[in-house]
Amino acid sequence: KSLLLIFLGGGTGSVLRYLLTISIYRQEQRTFAVNILGCILIGVFYTLTSRIHINNDIRLMLTIGLCGGFTTFSTFSNESLQLLKSGLYPSFFTYIIGSVVLGILGVMLGIWMSE
Repeated sequence: KSLLLIFLGGGTGSVLRYLLTISIYRQEQRTFAVNILGCILIGVFYTLTSRIHINNDIRLMLTIGLCGGFTTFSTFSNESLQLLKSGLYPSFFTYIIGSVVLGILGVMLGIWMSE
């Protein structure tokens, strides 16, 4: 049952990511926006499912499935490497540091919004 719910959440997250990314022009802005939004969502989902004692299968569907399918670490890594290979060092460091710092702040924001 858990695997099916994670599968359904992952597929839904992937479709939602695609719909969001086609609305944003620049590739690195797409990945950045999706990953930060995913961090906010995982904070919200973990907090809400803990507070209202949601079934663990639903928590797995929302966090591992939906957020896992929605966020794009492999794309983030590839885009970072392309910036590095292109010699765009300020963009490379800004992208990596900004993504990590804002990702953590996004999870904190999601938790704060849900408390």
